[in-house]
Amino acid sequence: MPILSWLLSEPIAVGEHAPDFTLRDQEGRDVTLGDFRGRKNVVLVFYPGDDTSVCTKQLCEFRDDWQAARAKDTLVFGMNPQSAESHRKFAGKYQYPFPLLVDTGKKVAAQYHASGLIVKRTVYLVGKSGRIRFARRGKPAPEEVLKAAE
Repeated sequence: MPILSWLLSEPIAVGEHAPDFTLRDQEGRDVTLGDFRGRKNVVLVFYPGDDTSVCTKQLCEFRDDWQAARAKDTLVFGMNPQSAESHRKFAGKYQYPFPLLVDTGKKVAAQYHASGLIVKRTVYLVGKSGRIRFARRGKPAPEEVLKAAE
C-alpha cells in the first residue's frame, strides 16, 4: 500500500500555503523560503538526479528562460537529496544561474508531496503571498510555470 499511495499522491493544491523550509545550496549557503515572502515569487523544481538527461534538459530550460523569470520577479531553485559537491559540479557544467538545494533525507520533498523511492519530478511556483500558484508533476515548460507569477 505505501507504494500505491506514493504513486497516487498529488502535488500540494494551488491556493494552499507553501510549507516553509531552510536548506543549504551547493555553496553551503542557507536558503529559507520564508525570506522571500512578500518580495519574490519562487519556483521550486524537485528533480530526481543531477546530470541525468531529463533533469538536465528541465533545468537548462529554466536557465535559458532566466531573463523571463527575472522579469516576473521570480527566483528558481532546483532540489534533490544529492550532495553539495554533486550539485556544484552539475550547476557548473551547465552554468545554472540559480542555486541547487541539498534536500538531505528528502524531507522537503516529503512536505511538498514529491518524495518516494526517487524524488518525483514536480514543479511549484510559490507566489509572493506564500501560497502555491502552480503545481504540476513532470516537466512543464518554464513559460507555463511563469504565467502563474504574481
